[in-house]
Amino acid sequence: MTGNVRPETMERITTPELAQAFIDEQVKELRAQVGDKKVLLALSGGVDSSVVAALLIKAIGQQLVCVHVNHGLLRKGEPEQVIEVFRNQMNANLVYVDAVDRFLDKLANVREPEKKRKIIGAEFIRVFEEEARKLDGIEFLAQGTIYPDILESDGVKAHHNVGGLPEDLQFELVEPVKLLFKDEVRVVGKALGLPDNMVFRQPFPGPGLGVRCLGAITRDRLEAVRESDAILREEFAKNGLEGKVWQYFTAIPDFKSVGVTDGKRTEGWPVILRAVNTKDAMTATVEDVPFELLEHITKRITAEVKNVNRVLYDLTPKPCATIEWE
Repeated sequence: MTGNVRPETMERITTPELAQAFIDEQVKELRAQVGDKKVLLALSGGVDSSVVAALLIKAIGQQLVCVHVNHGLLRKGEPEQVIEVFRNQMNANLVYVDAVDRFLDKLANVREPEKKRKIIGAEFIRVFEEEARKLDGIEFLAQGTIYPDILESDGVKAHHNVGGLPEDLQFELVEPVKLLFKDEVRVVGKALGLPDNMVFRQPFPGPGLGVRCLGAITRDRLEAVRESDAILREEFAKNGLEGKVWQYFTAIPDFKSVGVTDGKRTEGWPVILRAVNTKDAMTATVEDVPFELLEHITKRITAEVKNVNRVLYDLTPKPCATIEWE
């Protein structure tokens, strides 16, 4: 599995047997590459980094140091799941960094989406650099690079830290799934024993909920995005839409509208529901969600999420809309 070009003869990994053969091969290659040295990995909890972490744990155990940075922009329950799966179940050498206040303070009053993205990306690299400097004997950096990343960006996956690290931290790269497509990574993740809700996690933007808390991020509105998103995901799972719909989420704009609660005039945010299907993310169609389910989700969100008084369903395909709002 060396080089950055997928061999034409390489069989697609579609079965548990093929996945196990890949795992066995990678374990041998990883042990040969790393030897007795240590490997550092930024573990987000997403599909790619989780599969790489599980592979490396199988190959080199405690020689892998996973760093999970909680920047406050993850979905509900995700940091807890990373700790439970990797530290508690897989006995990973996991460093958990609570950087919520640090990120949200940097993002205060920043409205422009691209500026938010740059702040989040740059701050993540700085936090990761600080943690790397605390560790001794690290010679390798593991990445969740997959084959589409190589095809689209010359092998450098921007949100996986390589491009922004200082010159004195230029570790040798470890990229065990770099010749796999996303569907193959999921099959390997299943074979490694990762939970389904991690392996089949829907796409999630690098800046996380930072681009779904539209405009300037406030802590109360960010929490409303997190809670409403959790309700949407729970109801889609209960009603057979999890795995059927490609991507679904909530977003909350930075304005309020008039509402009525307990007979009194109130002001609250609208929650926007988005659910789309696509094959390549270049175009997307809107999922035809049953009205009864939308009505039920609306009742739950307006009853359970603070400072929300409306729920809207985005009916716009791509084009002319994009999938994300920012």
